[in-house]
Amino acid sequence: MTTTSDMITRQQPLATSFGYRSTAAEVIVGHDLHGRSAIVTGGYSGLGLETVKALSGAGVRVIVPARRVDVARAALDEVAGVEVAAMDLGDLESVATFTAGVRDAGALIDLVINVAGIMATPEGRTPQGWESQFGTNHLGHFALVGGVASLLLEGARVVSYSSVGHYRSPVRFDDINFESTPYDPWVSYGQAKSANALFAVGLDARAAGRGVHAYSVHPGGIMTDLQRHMPREELVQRGWVDADGTPNPLFKTPAEGAATGLWAATAPELVTRGGVYAEDSSLKGVVPADHSDATSGGVKEWAIDTDAADRLWDLSVSATGLDPFGTA
Repeated sequence: MTTTSDMITRQQPLATSFGYRSTAAEVIVGHDLHGRSAIVTGGYSGLGLETVKALSGAGVRVIVPARRVDVARAALDEVAGVEVAAMDLGDLESVATFTAGVRDAGALIDLVINVAGIMATPEGRTPQGWESQFGTNHLGHFALVGGVASLLLEGARVVSYSSVGHYRSPVRFDDINFESTPYDPWVSYGQAKSANALFAVGLDARAAGRGVHAYSVHPGGIMTDLQRHMPREELVQRGWVDADGTPNPLFKTPAEGAATGLWAATAPELVTRGGVYAEDSSLKGVVPADHSDATSGGVKEWAIDTDAADRLWDLSVSATGLDPFGTA
């Protein structure tokens, strides 16, 4: 049984030959991926598109679930070995329909890379009544993995995109839907990103016995469609763009931002470090709860806490009716 102490040990800093500016294509050089299959959410824009391009170039067959199927097909038209299928990550019924189609097709799966997400949105609810960021970013991906769990091969990996945004909040188990406190879009985003990291902890604890591992990643700061709900004034105030809308030069490109997810999906040195939170294609250790310097890296203990991961797992099973890999 994995404990929080185990996770802290696994999370000890790990340096690699890659770094902040490494790209998606660079981190998978030397990995033989021909003939493998992957599912990539958000795979038709930003980091997801770069992830799909890199996987396709390495010979991987990729399934891209998409809420906007026509847009996805247009974006992926010249990328080889890609299949697009309809799915709305924010609607558990839509996710169930998609995963049923994947199961019916019968293809086994080597990788699931959960890139899609929403950030700092106005308050809203999913069709099932969950706060929209938690329901989309976490529950949608939990249901996706749960729906295809029977197809995951030994050696498969599931990579969840978390974020340094998890610094903003642990999972608020007593008020996930902001029914008792005023809605804050950034606290909501923070708890969703903490949930993404905890999902990796909980999934690895349950799936490692079958040779399936899970990881979470912080891709870094990148200007993508994720910022679409933020007004220009806020972007300028945060220093993310200048007055002309030019992104901060310290931000990564989408190709650089996609690197850590692909490193987590392929790095052999992570086999014994299941459930960890990666960034800049490396591990940077655990930081104190009051640590606020997002530029220095590191994960808050609440995002790798196994008790919280188990509590989130039970909640997610209840919400989705799925229990991939059963009890830890």
